[in-house]
Amino acid sequence: MATTSEKILEASARHPKPEEKTFHNLLDPVFFRVALIAALRSRKLGGQTIGIMITASHNPPEDNGVKLVDPMGEMLEQSWEVYATRLANAPTDQALLESYEQLETSLKIKPGVAAHVIFARDTRESGPALVSALVDGLEVAGASYVDSKILTTPQLHYLVRCINTKGTSYEYGEPTEAGYYKKLAAAYKRVMKGRKSTGSVTVDCANGVGGIKLVELIKYLLGPEEGGVEIKVVNSDAWKPERLNSQCGADFVKTQQRPPPSSKVGPLARCASLDGDADRIVYYFIDSDNSFRLLDGDKIATLAASFIGDLAKSAGLADKLKIGVVQTAYANGSSTDYITKSLNLPVVCTPTGVKHLHHAAVKFDVGVYFEANGHGTVIFSNAALKTLASHEPQSPAQASAIDCLRALTELINQAVGDALSDLLLVEVILAHRAWGPKEWDSTYTDIPNRLVRVEVPDRNRFKAVDAERRLEEPKGVQELIDALVSKYKQGRSFARASGTEDAVRVYAEAATRGEADDLASKVASVVQKGGQ
Repeated sequence: MATTSEKILEASARHPKPEEKTFHNLLDPVFFRVALIAALRSRKLGGQTIGIMITASHNPPEDNGVKLVDPMGEMLEQSWEVYATRLANAPTDQALLESYEQLETSLKIKPGVAAHVIFARDTRESGPALVSALVDGLEVAGASYVDSKILTTPQLHYLVRCINTKGTSYEYGEPTEAGYYKKLAAAYKRVMKGRKSTGSVTVDCANGVGGIKLVELIKYLLGPEEGGVEIKVVNSDAWKPERLNSQCGADFVKTQQRPPPSSKVGPLARCASLDGDADRIVYYFIDSDNSFRLLDGDKIATLAASFIGDLAKSAGLADKLKIGVVQTAYANGSSTDYITKSLNLPVVCTPTGVKHLHHAAVKFDVGVYFEANGHGTVIFSNAALKTLASHEPQSPAQASAIDCLRALTELINQAVGDALSDLLLVEVILAHRAWGPKEWDSTYTDIPNRLVRVEVPDRNRFKAVDAERRLEEPKGVQELIDALVSKYKQGRSFARASGTEDAVRVYAEAATRGEADDLASKVASVVQKGGQ
């Protein structure tokens, strides 16, 4: 009988690193190797279930990628990213086996521990072939696995957390897709008790998996005749993969600053767009003067923080729950001012990337985090959950507020940013406040801003510090940026290297649209010269 080492060598030969590096060919061996790292991670954690999601999110349909999910539904622990990279880049089958065995030894992984993995994919055409590579890797690693077929990324995160908490005192939910819908729907009904939704919301699903799953979720929710929100689903053609994220979706709306061309809605109609794997959401509307108004992750974060803060006060818990908001440098300056000066809540700024925001958010009793692109959630600490569970209300008003807060902990997917959960969160807040999109937008006015992409020969030359708000290298570039910024009213600008390509992102804010464009252009020019 072949040993595990022999099986890995034999299977790896079926997934060779290609000489002709077409994108799909390159991914086949990567997925085989991702399966090995997932099995190692599960064994290291005593056989807890690890998740693997096959998706490229908001990217074009011909792309694909992979996300690894840790036992509590959070992203893979950062230290393990190094190990995953080591296996993915091993140049030969023998080098792969040696790296695998070295990790087993150095991480002190016990040979008798069984690995457990659950995986799913979005609707991309390359998905089934990549599943085959993944299964090959899981089988030679001796892992038991569950193929959950087509899911949104947050649904897979939900399942992972449910599986690993089943039978514990902090059980997260029923570990099935239906359990996901039931949990959100039950919480939605509780928060909507005695409330009525204001109008309908049109949801652009990017022709991705989110459309299929939103249609299913709607079956579990209150209908408009019962006071629930009417959800109109558009761009939901997930079975034509070539249409995925094409001229639609959250990334299109955020970067193009306009609705999808297919969108046919009138002034002041509430609209939202998901991304391809439904972990991001942005809202928007057309104002009565025909101008486009974006309600992005900053607006969602401030709406959620304000509502939860008000509920905490109404429940008599203002001094027992420390609420904080986590942002990145891309957050609009007006949103930061609004949170600190109007809501009187602390703001923490972290480097770009949800893993950084999530890590900072868990330090609060209630941590609200959203990237400007619409990826985010709210996290309630164990201490906060205990406080909510044990608090005895002193009046009917307090009882109502505490019940609402308890229901929000079930409505919000605390494992990860979840567009469907966030959609319902926004809708219940608007219903409680009897707001339309215009009232929501009027809470503060964004400072005009511009984001520019600058191609450079080597992005690694650009080293950012202070949560990526300042450049340490190349030397002298930050001083030139500071000098430019000082010439503009409400000026702010920073440059940071892309994490995936030889490019630098330049963000600029200024008092007028023209000045923001001008500042961004001038900073981009400085970056271009500094990158030579």
